[in-house]
Amino acid sequence: MEKVKYSKVYRVVHWAISISFLLLLFTIFLRLTWMNKYNVAATIQDYLSTTDQVLSQEQLIALAKKIRQPMWDWHIYIGYLLVGLFSIRFILPVFGNMKIQNPFSSGLSTKEKLQKWVYIIFYVCVTVSLITGLIIVLGPKELKESMEDIHTLGIYYLVAYIIIHLAGVLIAEFTDQKGIISRIVSGSKSKD
Repeated sequence: MEKVKYSKVYRVVHWAISISFLLLLFTIFLRLTWMNKYNVAATIQDYLSTTDQVLSQEQLIALAKKIRQPMWDWHIYIGYLLVGLFSIRFILPVFGNMKIQNPFSSGLSTKEKLQKWVYIIFYVCVTVSLITGLIIVLGPKELKESMEDIHTLGIYYLVAYIIIHLAGVLIAEFTDQKGIISRIVSGSKSKD
């Protein structure tokens, strides 16, 4: 298998997208766990029980949403960043960088075709997530709930893709693509 030398542009875009995904996952993790509106409301209620103040469940949830809003704003900002990065990702092939994966290329092994299909499926899923995210934030209110249902599914493909990608990179590193990790970090060819 041919050893690819990754350009600086390729590496910067790759790592910027990777870090953005991890930050998005972090905001989702917080929203589903410690910063869950019900957990935050329960914490507020626990505190208020030591005082003479009382809030209804609706008021507690509203206050909890206000408390966690800055964290959720970061999710939106990172989403905008990803829209930009993915736009760059799909413009770069025009300039000869970061070619679009083509599973129909001749001479590919079954493994290479599978890898390319995984990338294409991932790109489609990310595109759907980015579009639904933009509609949730910028689109008409009547579409928000249905778009949120679709957008929420993104966590499942994203976690699955990260696991598949890391496993594939490690398998490649220890089999036929020795040095792939150092090449995506430094851009230099491995010394075999």
